[in-house]
Amino acid sequence: MRVLVTGGSGFIGTNVCAHLLQAGVPTLNLDFARPRNAAHGAIWKQIDICEAAPLRAALAAFVPDIVLHLAARTDLDGKTVADYGANTQGVENIVDAALACTSVRRVVFASSRLVCRIGHVPASDTDYCPTTPYGESKVEGEKIVRARAANAPWDWIQVRPTSIWGPWFGVPYKLFFDAVARGRYVHPRRVNILKSFGFVGNTVHQLMAIVGAPRASIDRRTIYLADYPPIQVGRMAELIRAEVGIPRGREVPMAALKLLAAVGDLGKALGWREPPLTSFRLANLVTPMVYDLAPLQAIAGALPCDMAAGVKQTVAWMRAHGELP
Repeated sequence: MRVLVTGGSGFIGTNVCAHLLQAGVPTLNLDFARPRNAAHGAIWKQIDICEAAPLRAALAAFVPDIVLHLAARTDLDGKTVADYGANTQGVENIVDAALACTSVRRVVFASSRLVCRIGHVPASDTDYCPTTPYGESKVEGEKIVRARAANAPWDWIQVRPTSIWGPWFGVPYKLFFDAVARGRYVHPRRVNILKSFGFVGNTVHQLMAIVGAPRASIDRRTIYLADYPPIQVGRMAELIRAEVGIPRGREVPMAALKLLAAVGDLGKALGWREPPLTSFRLANLVTPMVYDLAPLQAIAGALPCDMAAGVKQTVAWMRAHGELP
């Protein structure tokens, strides 16, 4: 097996590349950014997926069996869909390059849960209701795959990662760990929040299961990626506190959190790039977000880590990289 990863310098991509390298799988990372993990420099080729010709040449030279398309612009700062060319033109270029590469037998396309508003459980794969230009760009990307790869000779599947966290992460989920570790996170009083979050070690396990699954179980499907039991946000915060070694956290009324979010909204409007809380993040925090993961569980089976083990690994990584106070 030869695996080509786009976006292997990103968060999930870094963990995927680490797994493949440890398993001895010939791997190539195509990314315009340098690897987050310096040890991955030997498998990195600087490619912008929005440039079709170099991308096609890279696939032809590497002759991959599997393409894991993880590259994307993922921030929420863009003003229009046009700001997210990697998520539209980039997807089109990946499909075309894979169609031109006769060695390819399976392509995994990473989309996003934000093709729908927070809390909305879609009735079908094409039930969309994005609320951000980023989400809209991911909708367009999914549509491009369905149209352009409809008659592709290789298998394909679209996966929608939910809120994935763990070693090598960045904004926004690292902010949650950082806030808890610094004693700044406060939980909404008397609110039990259930979320389909995912530890990145489990996400990599799921992606590898998808890569090796029988064609009938994955081809032309769209599934969410997350840990099967939804996590309780308050319990996750307490596990982080315990691992870091700080006292139990506080709970505050929702009214106070809404006020803090309004201050964050104003700060963002005035140029504060990453306020600790905004209305969007507060809604993201308190709105239940639980997806049907039975299709994923049928493919990937039991997961290697529970939440406590994932928190332990993540805090250890943050400590090793100077990311803790």
